[in-house]
Amino acid sequence: MTTVEICVSDVPTALVAEAAGADRLELCADLGQGGTTPSLGAVEVALRTLRHAGVRVMVRPRGGDFRVSEVEEQVMLADIAALRALPNPHGLPLGVVVGAVTGDGGLDLPVLRRLIEAAGPLPVTVHKAFDEVGDQLRALDEIIELGADAVLTSGAAPTALDGAARIAALRERAGDRLRVIAAGGVRSHNVRQVLAATGARELHLRAPVRRDGREATDADEVRRVVAAVRSA
Repeated sequence: MTTVEICVSDVPTALVAEAAGADRLELCADLGQGGTTPSLGAVEVALRTLRHAGVRVMVRPRGGDFRVSEVEEQVMLADIAALRALPNPHGLPLGVVVGAVTGDGGLDLPVLRRLIEAAGPLPVTVHKAFDEVGDQLRALDEIIELGADAVLTSGAAPTALDGAARIAALRERAGDRLRVIAAGGVRSHNVRQVLAATGARELHLRAPVRRDGREATDADEVRRVVAAVRSA
């Protein structure tokens, strides 16, 4: 079964996405900056109030580029330790989302290694910092060697459809060693096309709608995506 992951910005939108049929949620703060680490309170309440959707928590101390300073790494390590200590009363599948690159277009392997080791048993997704890497096939092997669970990618293109050939190549390279999550411009009107072009078994998207002057999750769009995926 294809997994539908919805990116959400708070607990209310997480609950909306779960009720609309999302399989997994990526919980972030500040989506306008591409997503940063949510508060521990938000994660704790999400784990307490959600019932079945998996939760991946963004661990990213700031917006902007994906280079990680020594101090920022210490913040990320502390956040991971705090997340691991939170109660998870319903036993929801919980993981973290991280990324780090160097100034010359490669993965920051020492930083990623320490972050993945700190996550311990929690699965780790490497986020779209991966799309800034020059040699993605080589980087995929490096991520697998580090022990990450998944990588999120649009194939280094503006959208998953634009990068479909690269995503398909990454999936073939990964085999059953790593999950490749297709992301970028995925919506209900094109999700079947994305699946057909990439062969993806996991999809990541936002379903934004403006309500009361802020971004919320469009439950109807989530339902349409889930229905299209299930019938594909």
